[in-house]
Amino acid sequence: MNNPLENYQSRVGALRREKTRNRLMESALSVFTEKGPDAPLIDDFIAAAGVARGTFYNYFRTTGELLAAVAGETSDEVLAVIDPLVLSVEDPAHRVVIGSRLYMGMAARYPQWGAFITRVGTRRGSRGRLLDEYLTRDLEKAIESGRFRVGHLTVARDIALGSIMFGIETLLSGEAPADYTEQLMFAQLQAFGFDAKEARTLAWAPLDACPEPRGILFQRRDSEPAEPD
Repeated sequence: MNNPLENYQSRVGALRREKTRNRLMESALSVFTEKGPDAPLIDDFIAAAGVARGTFYNYFRTTGELLAAVAGETSDEVLAVIDPLVLSVEDPAHRVVIGSRLYMGMAARYPQWGAFITRVGTRRGSRGRLLDEYLTRDLEKAIESGRFRVGHLTVARDIALGSIMFGIETLLSGEAPADYTEQLMFAQLQAFGFDAKEARTLAWAPLDACPEPRGILFQRRDSEPAEPD
């Protein structure tokens, strides 16, 4: 029979490990946003998280591994609330537009996360993760159905992903026009073979409200007290 004490201790240990890992990831988001993805040292994360060096190595072998974890997991958490809205639309071309606009909008809603994602770029943040998977899924369907006239899926993917990442950076610069994401999608759709009229209709189509992502880093932001007036 299972030992109740051992089961309890196992659950407590698992919760403690999860809490420590989350603390490291929270601190990493702030450190990377401030210093960029290549400048920080392990000591920066140890100090920010308030843990020992040995504790860091219990969870991550390198700063690059920590970077990949934060970028990938937070991006997946965002996609988890965006993709159900995307899947509610049948047209794959419209799906690409909806997913791109909502992802960029989430970066504007959470600017610290958005700045982090643009600093990380696609080399660590999305390859093999949900952004890559979902975007490729809809681009492939749009090409196969003739909605997008692009010679190769990889070309379409790089155009779409590049628009998202550079678009987030522009949004966060404070210099973008109010309808920047719509204008970006309008231009992208025309590059994929749409005429101006249909491209405009899809690019400026109303969006459903997107739920808040529930990952630990986004929950922390929700729980922070408001600044006093």
